[in-house]
Amino acid sequence: MEATVRWSVITAIAPVAWGSSYFVTLHFLPADHPLYGAVLRALPAGLLLLLARRRLPHGSWWWKSIVLGSLTMGAFFALVYLAAQLLPTSIASTIMATAPVVMMLFAWLLLSERPRVLPLAGAGLGIAGVCAMLLTGGGAIDPIGVIASVAAMAMSSIGFVLAKRWSSDVDVLSLTSWQLVAGGVVLVPVAIAVEGAPPALDAPALLGFGYLSIVATAVAYLAWFSGLKHLSAGTVGLVGLLNPVTGVLLGTLVAGELLTVQQLLGLALVFLGILLGQPVLARLPKYARSVGRKDTP
Repeated sequence: MEATVRWSVITAIAPVAWGSSYFVTLHFLPADHPLYGAVLRALPAGLLLLLARRRLPHGSWWWKSIVLGSLTMGAFFALVYLAAQLLPTSIASTIMATAPVVMMLFAWLLLSERPRVLPLAGAGLGIAGVCAMLLTGGGAIDPIGVIASVAAMAMSSIGFVLAKRWSSDVDVLSLTSWQLVAGGVVLVPVAIAVEGAPPALDAPALLGFGYLSIVATAVAYLAWFSGLKHLSAGTVGLVGLLNPVTGVLLGTLVAGELLTVQQLLGLALVFLGILLGQPVLARLPKYARSVGRKDTP
């Protein structure tokens, strides 16, 4: 039970770090280079982890790394970058909040992880909570941004489930580094063809990319794939709801504003939803019964 809680806490590092990425992208990075933005986020992080592990892909992992890297990092980063420039953070985060349900469905199809009642209920509460926190009305919605955000959510969800299915014989550090390098390399020729020369980066942009690459990518993905190694895909997906929570709290902190009653209710629903999806909650009745039997004379 303690080990499960520990892996849930480790997994939570990822969405907390990702929750700040929309703010950093919107305020510090060039708006018209989503492909180069994805390359500069993925490739340095992957090379850093590869240097630390010093292990190249082998056998089928050459093509698996390309597939996973494209789904979970390369195309995903580009789409998220585009969505962050075209959509209000509230809309993009709400769309991404549906990922737990999508991950549960893919896990059912690909891993035979049948969705359980409590995690499904938790996903419903979590999505409702995100909507309560973020959807306050107003502002035009760019349909291209919505398409980009939905595509990013779907591609990353199936990529994470495939990574869990394929990675039983690979350590987390190698798995993460291979995907990041592959995702970045695949995007380089596309970025050159579509966006031309790389963007000129000022000091804030360099710091922004440094943060995204090291903290919100290298560290975050190590934590995320560690969670996928030890927890069900549905549980990991629910922990991911901390992403929009972090975004809301960060935005409130930066703006110096107080949370509204509606936002506080939304936060409570999200945390309740995450709690319902944790395996430790399902094991509590069994644990209580076992303790009761031991105490019975």
